[in-house]
Amino acid sequence: MSQQSRTRPGGSTTALSEAYDTALLDLDGVVYAGGEAIAYAVDSLLAARDGGMRLAYVTNNALRPPAAVAAHITELGVPTEASEVINSAQAVARLISEQVPAGSRVLVIGGDGLRVALRERGLEPVESADDGPAAVAQGYGGPGLAWGRFAEACYAIARGVPWFASNTDLTIPSARGIVPGNGAAVEVVRIATGAEPQVAGKPLPPMHRETILRTGARRPLVVGDRLDTDIEGAFNGGVDSLLVLTGVTDGARLLAAPPEHRPTYVDADLRGLLTAQPGVSPVAGGFVCGGWTASVRDDELVVEGPGESGGRAASEGGADGAMDGLRALCAAAWTHAGDGVCTADAGKALSRLGL
Repeated sequence: MSQQSRTRPGGSTTALSEAYDTALLDLDGVVYAGGEAIAYAVDSLLAARDGGMRLAYVTNNALRPPAAVAAHITELGVPTEASEVINSAQAVARLISEQVPAGSRVLVIGGDGLRVALRERGLEPVESADDGPAAVAQGYGGPGLAWGRFAEACYAIARGVPWFASNTDLTIPSARGIVPGNGAAVEVVRIATGAEPQVAGKPLPPMHRETILRTGARRPLVVGDRLDTDIEGAFNGGVDSLLVLTGVTDGARLLAAPPEHRPTYVDADLRGLLTAQPGVSPVAGGFVCGGWTASVRDDELVVEGPGESGGRAASEGGADGAMDGLRALCAAAWTHAGDGVCTADAGKALSRLGL
């Protein structure tokens, strides 16, 4: 299936798990949050895999090595091998290995995931700027990362050592809410040094390349919760994407998305893998999906349902009804915005859908 035009969400007459051979799944905000499985995630993934879809977990979080992540997913109820986990630590390690001699020392600012990935590429992790590193690798180190680690990075960078970052996600979801991610830590070093790192993680090409090399996917579907990493990464890689609303993206952010942040499909959670996706069709003055009609009037997004356009109320259709309305709203907003960002007021429309 080719990429959509980005003016409205696409449709699929078969379940997405049948239309694509491999799901490239983000983890935080998609499969789990704060270590706990997100509602419906485990059963949906098991059903998709039983139906023949391969599962691969693609995360910008470089803290834990693949084996530890796989063990965690297995504990949640989806048996997983380390080879099915691809992280930004692996992508940045490959990027570094292509620019420094084999066996080079690399100063690590982060967790064990970075150290494992660097050793896999024949590089030697070190802890001090005085250890003669040929590169600095920075990745998410968890809430316990000591402030002194940033100082070590600064010392090395000031000596001309090239700086690499696994990813620049500013935030990461936790069980208690949104917390600073590796991007926030990268900003600390950037401000102190004035330097710019080479970045490997989503949405940039090194991560997509790493994922395809490791999975061999021919018809991949990127599944994520973030517009600026998961969806933009799919856009940059020329593949289709499914946005699930279980993480950091809400309806308002989705409606205001620029072209590179517009997903192919939208659904409430991972159950969207198991169903056909209703298409969005143009009608006079707007767009219709599942009976809901959306349009822009006087710089306001409007959605019409039961008794107005024959649609199904969100309260009657549950998540399906709300998603149909949201898909129609996306088409109206994105078409109105063109290559820009929709600024029409969406508050009333989203409230009506319970979003």
